[in-house]
Amino acid sequence: MTVYVAWGQPEAEIVKGRLESEGIPVVLRYESIGLVYGFTVNGLGKVEVKVPAAFASVAKELLADEQPLT
Repeated sequence: MTVYVAWGQPEAEIVKGRLESEGIPVVLRYESIGLVYGFTVNGLGKVEVKVPAAFASVAKELLADEQPLT
């Protein structure tokens, strides 16, 4: 399940690290062209932070307690 949408790989990696530090498995889903060229328009820079459904509520709760990254 998608628990966070980042606008760029660096932000997504920070969120991924935060969740993994709590033992939550994470997968990042993104369009490769956005990563290669650094585009952040029209959804090309969008990175979905996904976790297994069993961890979704805990992940969302952890991220809600964090300061905004942007």
